[in-house]
Amino acid sequence: MLLVLLVTAMPHERTALLGAASSSPLTSDSLRVKQMEEQVTALRSSVICAFNQLLDLKDLNTGVHSTRLAEWGMRVGQELGLEESELQNLEVAALLHDIGKMGIPDAILRKPGKLDADEYALMKKHPEYGWAVLRMLPGFERAALDILHHHENFDGKGYPAGLKESEIPIVSRIVTVIDAFDAMVSSRPYRVGLPHEEAIRRLIESSGTQFDPNVVRCFISFAQAEMATVFAAAGTSVSSAL
Repeated sequence: MLLVLLVTAMPHERTALLGAASSSPLTSDSLRVKQMEEQVTALRSSVICAFNQLLDLKDLNTGVHSTRLAEWGMRVGQELGLEESELQNLEVAALLHDIGKMGIPDAILRKPGKLDADEYALMKKHPEYGWAVLRMLPGFERAALDILHHHENFDGKGYPAGLKESEIPIVSRIVTVIDAFDAMVSSRPYRVGLPHEEAIRRLIESSGTQFDPNVVRCFISFAQAEMATVFAAAGTSVSSAL
């Protein structure tokens, strides 16, 4: 019964439940609570992995891309001093930011040319689709909001809500930067990825308009120092790109 309550309760309610149970003088009860905590953590991880596998089934590049973003995002989040709860949401948002693309037709996702107005309007729905799915899962509500806003622009000209600056969740601002950089440097069947320096130049050029300047500075600080690693992860060699 307690496991059901833990899974369905809000985070602060789970803490209270665990605290009440762990205060019991019975060692066996404390052990059961610890086991339940581990089961809840394992369930959360399993859900994340399952969704990421779905992304792989939809488009292998999307799944690998998401894993790469999670690694980069955690680096940025740690350097920006995010709290542990924010880092946990960041990992989920980076891994599953494109989960809403499961609702976008392959003809649009895989179209090699420019999308027309109707196709682009549908593509812009994917953050809302992702939010609609994840918000239904207990414990994923915050990450769902971060995913909803990962295409907002720092100047307020993004979508879906037109949020700007600090109105945009910090996790969303981080995902926006690393998502854009990865998209620029990654090679696709219909185009070659941009050179590293050109991708960096575009990040800087759009800093303060599309991107949060602090996030850009933080990301660039290690992206430049680890150019070879970044390009290897994106499927492009430094020598060929430069």
